[in-house]
Amino acid sequence: MTLPLSICGRTFTAEDLAAIRNIIRKDNINRTEISREVCRRLNWLKPDGELKDMSCRVALLRLHRSGMIELPPPRSKNGKGGCRIKCTTAGNAGHPITGDLSGLGNVQLIRVTGRMQSRFWNELIQRYHYLGYTPLPGAQIRYLIYSEFGMLLGAIGFSAAAWALRPRDEFIGWNKEQRINRLRLVTNNSKGF
Repeated sequence: MTLPLSICGRTFTAEDLAAIRNIIRKDNINRTEISREVCRRLNWLKPDGELKDMSCRVALLRLHRSGMIELPPPRSKNGKGGCRIKCTTAGNAGHPITGDLSGLGNVQLIRVTGRMQSRFWNELIQRYHYLGYTPLPGAQIRYLIYSEFGMLLGAIGFSAAAWALRPRDEFIGWNKEQRINRLRLVTNNSKGF
């Protein structure tokens, strides 16, 4: 690979790689900490000012696999390839919903924020989505869907759009520069039931 190099919508220079290598050299630093520090050092942020951590992790892994940097070994599995989802009674199917939609009251989307909610969302997708659970790619947001009266109705997740998708880009009418500048405005409905 030659520099500068574009990965995940960011161009990496020789200076960027030197900064990344310096971060990696810190004692007892894991991949998550490396990614966050790289985002801060390179000012790699989302439009809302948060760190662009998931894109950075993908970029770091590609740089590692290409031999341009050497990441420390992962400290734990990331859930891919054999992730086990624990089934709970809370995830059991309830009674079928019959009657008018108005009988549910206002439908509420509750953003998944904590570890317990995340595990529950993963369980629901594993049990009820026809493809089962797999980790969502890149930036993501997940919701649990409830009736006004607390009845669980479903779960839905959105994640970052694919970097390049010719049919989508041609349909929208984007050239490469427009796609790079506007892709952050596109989302992907990844999973739901």
